[in-house]
Amino acid sequence: MNKDTLHRFVFDNLDVRGEIAQLEQSYQQILAANNYPVVLQKILGELLVATSLLSATIKFSGDISVQLQGDGPVSLAVINGNSDLELRGVARWKGELVDTASLSELFGKGYMVITLTPTEGERYQGIVSLEHADLAACLEEYFNQSEQLPTQIKLFADGKQAAGMLLQVLPSDKDNNEDFEHLTTLTTTIKQQELFELPATEVLHRLYHEEDVRLFDGDSVTFKCSCSRERTSAALRTLAKTEVDSIIAQDGEIVMGCEYCSATYKFDAIDVAAIFADSPTTDTPAQ
Repeated sequence: MNKDTLHRFVFDNLDVRGEIAQLEQSYQQILAANNYPVVLQKILGELLVATSLLSATIKFSGDISVQLQGDGPVSLAVINGNSDLELRGVARWKGELVDTASLSELFGKGYMVITLTPTEGERYQGIVSLEHADLAACLEEYFNQSEQLPTQIKLFADGKQAAGMLLQVLPSDKDNNEDFEHLTTLTTTIKQQELFELPATEVLHRLYHEEDVRLFDGDSVTFKCSCSRERTSAALRTLAKTEVDSIIAQDGEIVMGCEYCSATYKFDAIDVAAIFADSPTTDTPAQ
C-alpha cells in the first residue's frame, strides 16, 4: 500500500463526499529537518494531513498555506504546498514542551490562517481561532464559517505515520443532515491504526459496507522543498553589501540553511561579488 496517497470518494445515493489521506514518507521528510519535540511531531503530522485534505477539497490551481500561530511557546507551525499535493512544513518553538500539551498550552492565544494563492485570480485568506480542543475541530469550524457546509474531519499522527478523513455535505436542495449525521456516527468509530495500516478500500468497507461508495484513484502526496541556491542568493541580495562583506571578512564565508529541508548553501567572497555585481543598490537593504 502506498502510504503517501489521497483518495476521494462519494456516496452514490447520498449528497455526501469524502477523502482519505494516508502519509508516511512525506511526513518523515518534514520531521527529518529538525529535532522536533513529540507533541510538535504530532501537530505537524495532523497539519500535513489537514493541508492535503484541504488541497483536494477546495478546487483551485496554485499554492496553499495552513499556518498555526500564537503567543505561546510554539510561535509557528505551517505546511506550505500546492494543488499538486507537493508539501513542506516547519515549526518554531522555545523551551521544553510537554508531550500532552493542548493547543492553547502550545500556542497561547492562537489562530489558524489558511491562505490560497491561485495561479489566476485573487488571493484568499481565512482565519479561525485555536479555541477548540484539537486541530480537527478548528478545521470543522473553518468550513462552518467559510463554506456553510457540514464537515467532519478526523486527524491522526504518531511521529511515524499520519492519516485522516474528511466527510462533507455536497451543495444540494435536499436536507442531507440526517444522512450526514448517520455517516459521521460511523466515521467516528475509525481507529488510528486502521487508517495507518489498511488500504482505503478496506477502510471504506469497514465503515460504510451498507452504503454505495465509489472510490476514485488516489493522488500522490509528496514532500517538495522550493529552496535553491538561486533563491538563497536573492535573499542575500536584499542585505546591505557592507553587512555581507563584514561577515565574509570575519568568517570567510556565509552559510545559509533551509529550515524546511536542512539544505545548506555556502557563499565565499567571489560568490558574494558575483551576487552583488548585477544589483543596482549595493549598500542599502532592499525596501
